[in-house]
Amino acid sequence: MEPTPAPAPPSRPASARVRWFKRLIILATLAAVAGVVASFPIGRHYAVEGYTAAKRFAIYRLTGLGPDRSEIEADWARRRALGVARTTEVLTKFYDGAGEPMKRLFDVAGMDPTHGLVRYGRGDQSFLLSSQVFERDDAGRSYRFRPDLRSVWLRQVTLHNGPFGLFLVPDTPAHREAAAAAGAIVDEVSATTTNSWGLRGPEPDPTAPLRGVILGDSFMQGMFNPDDQTPPVHLARRLAELEGTPVSVANTGHIGYSPEQYYYSLLEYGPRMNPHFVVVSVCPNDFGSEFDILAGRPDWMDEAAYWIDRIYGWCRAKGATFLLVPVPSYPQVESRRKDGFYPGLVNNIFPGPPPGYLDPLERFLDENLRLKLEAQKAGEGYARCKLYNRQIDDDHFSPKGAEVWADAVARRLSLLMATTSGGPARTAPAASR
Repeated sequence: MEPTPAPAPPSRPASARVRWFKRLIILATLAAVAGVVASFPIGRHYAVEGYTAAKRFAIYRLTGLGPDRSEIEADWARRRALGVARTTEVLTKFYDGAGEPMKRLFDVAGMDPTHGLVRYGRGDQSFLLSSQVFERDDAGRSYRFRPDLRSVWLRQVTLHNGPFGLFLVPDTPAHREAAAAAGAIVDEVSATTTNSWGLRGPEPDPTAPLRGVILGDSFMQGMFNPDDQTPPVHLARRLAELEGTPVSVANTGHIGYSPEQYYYSLLEYGPRMNPHFVVVSVCPNDFGSEFDILAGRPDWMDEAAYWIDRIYGWCRAKGATFLLVPVPSYPQVESRRKDGFYPGLVNNIFPGPPPGYLDPLERFLDENLRLKLEAQKAGEGYARCKLYNRQIDDDHFSPKGAEVWADAVARRLSLLMATTSGGPARTAPAASR
């Protein structure tokens, strides 16, 4: 008897064949994308970083542990190196394809691929600076002002597919001529003068009866404001009025700085100044990209908290009054406050006592209403808040905004110092240069 033949295997349904075909297409596509990505240095970097991050996440998920400080700093260093490399590539490509007037501006300003200073700030963001105005710093600050220099801001520098550049350039006839030829505008009132310490503002006086250090970014630098209209200059004036004694401050504000750079600025200038007070000015992009924190999406909150805590620890060790002051942002005055996110989240990470934290938002809202009322009485329009340089589409304090900020800070500092014992004596110590 013939053996019964084995039944034929059931045919795979058409739907199953379609699913397998789709999976094959997806895998092939992913492989092709991976090949393209890996063909570029930056793509390979992202691939390696993605794999490393996934591996670390899996380890931390299994062990319940977190990264130590050395690992965190190594990760920041890798991300910053990538940002600098990427910006340098963009700069080179843009410069090679630029017209002669734009090339001339970059050459004269020390911002061409050979001489331009590409550095990081604000976490891992990188940008192009003039090497004639700024110099490299490898001691924690990334970059710093050159001392004893007068510079001026250029506006409306149009860079199609170009690098993110900060056009603060030396104030000379050659720079002005190159700027005009490239279609840029010289912002006359923004002339910026650095002192022998490499800081904007009057020469700090370590022998003054009352001394302070101001830590911050472009808000404290006083972007687009004259030398005598920056927030720290107004603060020194107002505090001198309240205290009845001369006040000297070291304004360490640099555009693009973040809490990490604030800390290293304090390490450099704190011992020289021996301050009675230290003001830490923070703004939304200290905690994430642009205004993300206003939407409750801060990226760098833990990192910022780490450095703010270190600054606070330095002040406690030296007996200096500490004051953390979040900058009121213009959307909170003109549009919606959302202060539960910012500065509310900043308040949550502050390690010190309640008076050591000051939110000037209410003062700004009151002053904005007062200015609006004045405009209405005069029959004038008032579309944008005059406490910011909104007339040139800039987000920083106007001279009036700097004055309001300074008055609020001076009043709090005066009360804090009057109720706090210890700290540097209000005498003239020997100068420490």
